[in-house]
Amino acid sequence: MRNMMGSWPFVFGFFAVMIAWALVNTLLFEHVLHHKAFDPYPYILLNLFLSMMAGVQAAALLIAAKRADAISSEVALHTASNTDDIKTLIQENTALTSQVKKNTDLLDEIHLHVANIGRKVGAEMGHFAPGDPPSTEPEPTS
Repeated sequence: MRNMMGSWPFVFGFFAVMIAWALVNTLLFEHVLHHKAFDPYPYILLNLFLSMMAGVQAAALLIAAKRADAISSEVALHTASNTDDIKTLIQENTALTSQVKKNTDLLDEIHLHVANIGRKVGAEMGHFAPGDPPSTEPEPTS
């Protein structure tokens, strides 16, 4: 109802009905047909209808505003809940990322120690494809 009453077609239709009311009562009935108009010039009946319509529109607008406020309140509560969930997820992600960084640093340190141990015992390291066993023969140097 709010969308219909707040549209341009409604406004133009409203003015068309008022103009038609005045034309039918004043020109058609009084001047053309020479009959007494059912609502003569001060248009008291039209004023009554307009007053009733204004009362109904005011109530409809208040009901629509109340409903819009309720919807906005629910959206705000949902957004706040989602924001808290997202903050929790970001904190968990940050903690996991720092653990991965710590483990990567430890793994780099382990690789460095293994490489140093390998150099000390004279082992050839890192000259085989992943998944293949290391060769026991030393590789030729060029």
